[in-house]
Amino acid sequence: MLDIKIKYFEELSIDELYNILQLRSEVFVVEQDCVYQDIDYKDQKALHVLGFKNNKLIAYTRIFKPGDYFDLASIGRVVVIEKERENKYGCHIMEASISALKEHFNETTIKISAQCYLKNFYNNLGFNQVGEEYLEDNIPHIAMIRK
Repeated sequence: MLDIKIKYFEELSIDELYNILQLRSEVFVVEQDCVYQDIDYKDQKALHVLGFKNNKLIAYTRIFKPGDYFDLASIGRVVVIEKERENKYGCHIMEASISALKEHFNETTIKISAQCYLKNFYNNLGFNQVGEEYLEDNIPHIAMIRK
């Protein structure tokens, strides 16, 4: 089980922010071999959901209230360190993020931009595809909504 911490940008310590950026870079830039602008000035608006195991950040998302990213509430930058994915921490961090959207923003309708290969993962969490596949940072994505 992950130790979940939920913090606004201003509440993050320098070490926590550094660990978040390192994890996102390790997975989205290096592992997925995708050059893109991760630091997008949206972190300041986000509520950050951090998942720790033995005091090490291994899972993360950022969540937004409606209008701060999409028209609907949203979850993004969903990431779990590669060696821990077999432990279903992706489900745990997503469930914590869904709960945080309800608790902090009173929102239950959520939109995400999902990498296509993760469609079944998100289906199992109650998300359904809306619209057609598109490229985001040269990676196939689909929009998905959970009501």
